[in-house]
Amino acid sequence: MFNSEMISLVGVAFWESIYMTIISSFFAYVIGLPLGLILVATDKDGIAPAPLFNQVLGIIINILRSIPFLILLVAMMPITQAVVGTVIGAKATVVVLVVAAAPFIARLVESSLKEVDKGVVEAAQSMGASPFEIMTKVLLPEAKPSLLIGSAIAMTTILGYSAMAGFCGGGGLGAVAINYGYYRSQRDIMLVMVVLLVVIVQVLQEVGLRIARGTDKRL
Repeated sequence: MFNSEMISLVGVAFWESIYMTIISSFFAYVIGLPLGLILVATDKDGIAPAPLFNQVLGIIINILRSIPFLILLVAMMPITQAVVGTVIGAKATVVVLVVAAAPFIARLVESSLKEVDKGVVEAAQSMGASPFEIMTKVLLPEAKPSLLIGSAIAMTTILGYSAMAGFCGGGGLGAVAINYGYYRSQRDIMLVMVVLLVVIVQVLQEVGLRIARGTDKRL
């Protein structure tokens, strides 16, 4: 039943979910974006080929991507405790979300950058551009629309992870859905949490698509 206390709880949980999604996305991109650039640059057909290094980095990223989020959440509890001083709540969840999302983002970035026309890269190389200049002044600007669409996908994925963290006291809408909707069989609360999560996903997707269209030079 939705009384004033429950409405206040849902409001707090809503902003916790937004907080976890935005903060985790930011730090995951701080890690994932450079990793994606390195994967593209060190590929056998890249601008700074290093096949062995690329293969090892790719394996590490794939291993991290393959770990189910809930297992990672439990396995990282000692690290989370050391970093933020607790294993429950939104702050604790952010640490695990960053580790879970960074490899996923790295692959998204890699995919976006590989869509860039090789002719543009070759033209930059012929003019004497360094690998760093090619990555920052050619690859990233040319791949911007695809990167923005990928960021919307990444944020909705992170939001889904944050909801799953509710099983382990992660906070946010997922925690309310689990603690009240599931454990107390209050289906109306469960339904409202699902609707709110769907609304957030739709908003993130629409904003990402609109920004991507606005930056696409082909349109």
